[in-house]
Amino acid sequence: MDSNNATFDKVSEQIAKDEVHYVRFEQTDTYGVARSKTVPAVHFTEKVTGGLPFYLGHVGFDPQANIPSGTGYNAEIGFADGLMFADPNTYVTLPWVENTGRILLEPKFEGKFVDAHPRVLARKQLERLKELGFSLLSAHEHEFFVVDKETLDPYTHGYNIRSTLRNYKDPALVHQLLRDLPKVGVNVEVFESEYGPGQLEIAYKPSFGITSPDTAHTFRTSVKEIAQLRGYIATFMSKPFPLSSGSSCHFNHSLWDAEGQKGMMHDENSPNGLSQVAQHWIAGILAHAPAISLLMAPTVNCLKRFKPGTFAPCNATWGFDNRSVAIRVKVGGERGTYIENRLGAAGGNPYIAVAATVAAGIDGIQRQLQLPAPVNGNAYDPKNVPPKTATIPDNMEAALGYFTNDNIIREALGADFCRCFGALKLHEIKMENEAKAKGDTDWERNLFFEYL
Repeated sequence: MDSNNATFDKVSEQIAKDEVHYVRFEQTDTYGVARSKTVPAVHFTEKVTGGLPFYLGHVGFDPQANIPSGTGYNAEIGFADGLMFADPNTYVTLPWVENTGRILLEPKFEGKFVDAHPRVLARKQLERLKELGFSLLSAHEHEFFVVDKETLDPYTHGYNIRSTLRNYKDPALVHQLLRDLPKVGVNVEVFESEYGPGQLEIAYKPSFGITSPDTAHTFRTSVKEIAQLRGYIATFMSKPFPLSSGSSCHFNHSLWDAEGQKGMMHDENSPNGLSQVAQHWIAGILAHAPAISLLMAPTVNCLKRFKPGTFAPCNATWGFDNRSVAIRVKVGGERGTYIENRLGAAGGNPYIAVAATVAAGIDGIQRQLQLPAPVNGNAYDPKNVPPKTATIPDNMEAALGYFTNDNIIREALGADFCRCFGALKLHEIKMENEAKAKGDTDWERNLFFEYL
């Protein structure tokens, strides 16, 4: 507690130095939507010390703040508040908002951290990993679409990935993103245009532990805010245009020792360059891929990415530098060997993606699961895929079935999270069925486009 107080003292010094008048106390909801309250800076110390009352039902909202039944956090507890506590390590001063800072929160209810909250969920899985003697170095690799705020016309037209002309359609937008994101802790490495109309990608350097999904949350919210100020909407909805490409969020990661000093994925004496730990880890992810696909691509819309020939995986396969598989492995020595989990969709929640990957990987290590043969060619061609390889579900009913029946993943993530998450998925199924009955083809876009 004393160290936290000392850190908050440093944050207070930074607030004074930057002439911050307002601090945004912000959390993620289950869909990854940023929800916040703005507190005058004169009350900062009071709120970080005693906690900030905040409606707990946000955990059980959909992106438009509709309240599904059965989440456990709305009517079931009388629509009560939780008490939000800030993490001092997450404070940043926002360069695009005058005199304003931001700090991230986790909720407590009746004196205990809320297990269903995505940041708590991810943090606890990372703590499990540390108990095994490992830490996680990771980064999310987001694609997103940008459209004109008024006309919804895409930022660029046609299909032509990494064209320089498409990169610099609006230099002012690009340069503000590249200038401002590092100021809030997003260490940008690469900007490029992606395949579809108005589709962009920004990659950034990895971080250890909970800092990684915190950075992903900051990145998504920052991109959306900066785009809005520039007259655009940036959306991480995975398939906003049914006939166009989808947006992914690949989860790049590697295991290190608990102190983050030594990479644990590489073995120079191994025929494939991978350590036994790495092989068990990958095998765990593949064993649970049908279930965790819903956690990494968690909306009706996200799941539509999983189609052959789209660079989104269709089966629980892995391979070396292979973009058609679910787990793409790059071998680069002790410090450069890493895994790209390609199940993730841009419309997913980065905290939940971390929790899902870690829970599956830990099971692989604990049970010493054996890695199947890699796919060397096109994983969309059945003749290249090992026998009995599981498929990745491409609709909510099937995906929810896999998730419901995977007791290892459900036990790892906890009953409270699984109940809340499952209720939100049933809510989507209900909305989809109602929309089909009405002939409403815009319901997904109306639900997801603006806020994801």
